[in-house]
Amino acid sequence: MDSTEISRRRFLLASGTAVAAVHAPRVWAQAAPAGTRPAGPGRLVVVFLRGAYDGLSALVPYADADYYSLRPNIAIAAPDGSAQTALRLDNTFALHPALSPLLPLWQQGVLGFVPAAGLPVPNRSHFDAQYQMEIAQSGKTSAAPGWLNKVAAFNGSATSAIGVGEANPAILAGTATVRLIPRGQAAQRTGVLANDTTRQALLDLYAGNDKISEAFRQGAGSRMQSAQELSTEQKAADGRRMAATQDNTARVDAALPGTQAQNAQMLAASNGAADPVGLQLDAQHLGTLMRNDRQLRIGFLSAGGWDTHANQGHATGQLAGRLGNLATGLAQLRRDFSETGDVIVVMSEFGRTAAENGSRGTDHGFGNAMWLIGNRINGGRWHGQWTGLARGNLNDNRDLPAHHDYRAVLAQLLRGSFALPDSALATVLPGVSWDTRLDGLLRKA
Repeated sequence: MDSTEISRRRFLLASGTAVAAVHAPRVWAQAAPAGTRPAGPGRLVVVFLRGAYDGLSALVPYADADYYSLRPNIAIAAPDGSAQTALRLDNTFALHPALSPLLPLWQQGVLGFVPAAGLPVPNRSHFDAQYQMEIAQSGKTSAAPGWLNKVAAFNGSATSAIGVGEANPAILAGTATVRLIPRGQAAQRTGVLANDTTRQALLDLYAGNDKISEAFRQGAGSRMQSAQELSTEQKAADGRRMAATQDNTARVDAALPGTQAQNAQMLAASNGAADPVGLQLDAQHLGTLMRNDRQLRIGFLSAGGWDTHANQGHATGQLAGRLGNLATGLAQLRRDFSETGDVIVVMSEFGRTAAENGSRGTDHGFGNAMWLIGNRINGGRWHGQWTGLARGNLNDNRDLPAHHDYRAVLAQLLRGSFALPDSALATVLPGVSWDTRLDGLLRKA
């Protein structure tokens, strides 16, 4: 399939804002445990890491000797207190040193993770796996509403969901009205500034900038010109990202032949998402908008650049740089979303191979870690099943298995933070069963 066909297909799948297909509720295999409903509704922010981030570098299984034998060049050294080693979380896992801004959240008990979650069936296509996760239906390729849009429909307010960064994320496509605030070139290409809802959201965001607000009120020329004038901070961030990308591309290409195609593939896998530097700015904008409009209870952000097939690095290098920027963005989100029922979810379409490849990177895998941040999260610990990296315990002798359906993780959060009944959960996440192994994920109200 060529890149034109992929782009066309993704556009058709992701832009189905008029899709009305809603699946009938199904009986859950296991009822949810008592005592898991919240005292009040919360807000949910989903951060999608497009390109499949390496969870085995972010959350290091340092106690597993197989980790170091599988990754002789890119493994993160076990904790010893120095700056170039992992940060100990417990007797099994440690945090990549670039993620140190998140360590206080673990210590405060508001950060937890499920180390081995993913699609019910392996799918190593970025595009298919991302789409299936966004609509919460494995194996489906035809148009369908995104699961976050369906949550918004149950919320009942006129507009309860907002996405910042991407122009048309599939996760927000559907019948419920949502706000979409694309960044930079995405805004210019799609012409979304002609949309009244989007334009008002931008006015809300930039209410303190008289020049920009006046430009929107008076038209200020074309929509493209208005988009270009939105924020000098955005321009500066775009410039920094471009310079960093060009520098990294040059260094990787110089080190390894044939990596230009790999870098192009990485860009395609990002599917319009910002890199983690852009995520920081998107997180600030999302926090401002949702703070100013309390009807907005669902937020979506994404970050790309995680398809690290070559020169991944270890405690330092390209992945470390991205993780550091991601940590800054997540810390920003935690500051803005720290009320009782607020939850931040970090997910990715699949993980990466347990073993490094010949280019000192990692290839497409299966299971991966889902991160969860919030006061309702039973944090300072990880949840679910972990069987280690012995070859006999790996999927196809190469990948971390997905012991838990990612939708079962989401079901815990949607019941606990949004108080969705079983009938609603079966509609939002069709076909998923309640996973009792995850029952301690949220604190009891």
